[in-house]
Amino acid sequence: MTFLVLTALLWVGVHVGIAGTAVRGRLAGQLGDNGFRGAFSLVSVVAISLLVITWKSAPYVPLWQLPAAGGWLVVAAMLVAFVLFAGSVLTPNATSVGQEKALDREATGMFRVTRHPMLWSFALWGVCHIASNGNVAATLFFGAFAVTALLGMPSIDAKIAGRDPARFAAYARATSIIPFAAIAAGRNRFAPAELLRPVLVGAVVWGLLLYTHPYIFGVYALPTGQ
Repeated sequence: MTFLVLTALLWVGVHVGIAGTAVRGRLAGQLGDNGFRGAFSLVSVVAISLLVITWKSAPYVPLWQLPAAGGWLVVAAMLVAFVLFAGSVLTPNATSVGQEKALDREATGMFRVTRHPMLWSFALWGVCHIASNGNVAATLFFGAFAVTALLGMPSIDAKIAGRDPARFAAYARATSIIPFAAIAAGRNRFAPAELLRPVLVGAVVWGLLLYTHPYIFGVYALPTGQ
């Protein structure tokens, strides 16, 4: 279990402690942007490989048994996660690398809801799998991804704001990290029609994964098991 803790900390440290801090700028200055991306990708692959290996070899230490009602809640929450993810890839994302031009566009679709729909989908995915597994190893493994996603939101904001403070400030005023916060504050509007495609795509992928989950991962996703 100690090795799993260390690899979980390595994963979080690489993505939050390096990618989201001034360390990235110093390394990119020495290696160049392409050199940094290559090195960072290699370290990320090593980190996630070690994380998976240590998770699979960790002892099973139960924490709780999720009741059937909780299992159905997890299934519903995963639908939300897939819709968020679909919304993040079907609309230009101002918080993605190389997409800074999107800062000049009006936030639309899922980005009216939150400017970090992809990271919220990862965080929700991690929390759902912690809840459904109910053991120490799964909590450390999936928790590493959830923590990285949650800490990544302000980290990415700070990185973009540092590159282009004025444009990001205008974009940030019309959006929010917390889902629906900008809409509730009157800084944006809810546009259901813009969410139709993400909802449909997310629901289709969610349904397919529910069906194929036992074949791909060896575990039934539905509380009814078979």
